[in-house]
Amino acid sequence: MPRDTLSKEQIVLAAVQVLDAEGVNGLNMRRLGAHLGSAATAMYHHVKSKDKLVVLAADHVFSEIGLPDLGAAGWREGAATLARGAYAMIIRHFWLIPAMSTHLIYGPNKARYDERCLAVYESAGFAGPEADQAAATVLMFAIGAAQGEAAESAWRAQLRRTGADAEQQLRDAIAEVGEVSHQFPRLRARLTASAATSTLSSEATFEFGLQSILDGLQARLASGSLPPR
Repeated sequence: MPRDTLSKEQIVLAAVQVLDAEGVNGLNMRRLGAHLGSAATAMYHHVKSKDKLVVLAADHVFSEIGLPDLGAAGWREGAATLARGAYAMIIRHFWLIPAMSTHLIYGPNKARYDERCLAVYESAGFAGPEADQAAATVLMFAIGAAQGEAAESAWRAQLRRTGADAEQQLRDAIAEVGEVSHQFPRLRARLTASAATSTLSSEATFEFGLQSILDGLQARLASGSLPPR
């Protein structure tokens, strides 16, 4: 595809697809050009570097998070909606967490998300730094809660790049984890119990943590024990 028929939006969308399949380490201009049926030089005509492309792709995926209508829901439901949206988005795009560790992620879509978060917490009664802290706390929890699934997806992407048998590697890893865990009584008891009963889903664990954090924020509002401004 000639460079004059490509748009920056097409390149960013294609970069997201490559990142979803290969991760940050699997993205390069030559790989992206092959994905689009174009020369790598056409990519540089629109985006100056791989690092800039990662930032653009990361900002783009924040556009997938639906923003709650503050007039239709209370602050708590609005906060939960934003947190659930971030959690689900990060799981879909596992590469975002490692990208955040090496790139400053910002742009209009991330700003749009941050703006609505602040509006939600200000509507609850938090103001200034307190709204910033509440928003940051919930977002950091969502990122941390998604990290386990994101890490497994990143690991699988790495195995695909090397041509390894991902399922066999996973079975081997689970066996090794079991051997280590059986040395510790509480972990051993949980492994034994989980073999006989269904375990909690990651979504259920996320929801437990989210509601616990929101309970804490709500309690701080009710007691007036907010940090000094």
